[in-house]
Amino acid sequence: MAPLADEKARPKPLGPVGEGDRPRAHPALPKRDMCHPQVWSRTPGGMESGGVRRHQPGRAGRTTDMHSMTQTLLAGLLTCAAITATAPAQAATTADQESVTLHQAVAELPVAAEDRTGYNRESSFGGWIDADHDGCSTRPEVLLDEAVTAPEVTGRCTLTGGTWYSWYDDTTINDARALDIDHLVPLAESWDSGASQWSKERRVRYANYLDDPRHLVAVTARSNRSKSDQDPATWMPPAADATCRYTADWISVKLTWGLTIDPAERTALTTLADNCPDQSIDYTPTS
Repeated sequence: MAPLADEKARPKPLGPVGEGDRPRAHPALPKRDMCHPQVWSRTPGGMESGGVRRHQPGRAGRTTDMHSMTQTLLAGLLTCAAITATAPAQAATTADQESVTLHQAVAELPVAAEDRTGYNRESSFGGWIDADHDGCSTRPEVLLDEAVTAPEVTGRCTLTGGTWYSWYDDTTINDARALDIDHLVPLAESWDSGASQWSKERRVRYANYLDDPRHLVAVTARSNRSKSDQDPATWMPPAADATCRYTADWISVKLTWGLTIDPAERTALTTLADNCPDQSIDYTPTS
């Protein structure tokens, strides 16, 4: 399994991108809402609204069975009732997102001393995985998501060409092999801040988290390796306009995963926040 490319990565020859995977499938088209059906208008050539060609049945196919139609209608109504009944639960899931201002967030993060006892990068967090079983593991997933110019995808998720923007150091890269995938809050830092108490399954999920683009970032290898496993008390991105974004993103990751900050980290984040707009930080706590 390919190693994770973030903190304490030793410089070494950069191998090909592509981890023996194939490209991610396109998302499925949304299903039509049976409870709020769209009104279709017939257009020339057998096309319906939206330009979708509809099969036109022969004379026999147009014979209407009223009993069958009644049964179909009743089944549809029952389905709609079931959907309506589950709507509050779906709304509750959306409502799990929380919002806090930057300065409030710094004040709310719990403060605790860091402890790295027992940390081992590979055994604690594992490596890149293909969480959705689409053939692309986490590294190429992030590269595909963040590409400014899309690379060519061949074979089993091998990437060729493409361009990326590394916002840590304000650099445009046209070779994916020159990029690392950075855990914005490094694995070792997360261990120090509470991940040591998690299950292995939760730590692997953290290491490969794709649900929020703030967690994993494609950046130049030199900036990532300069950062290593440091927190904002000792390292910040060199690009001047990256400061406030990095500060807010760091805090959002800590809030999302319920991680603590140490005293020096809190002092640094407070100073950084004081020099940034008091923006809103939206996040969804993980369970």
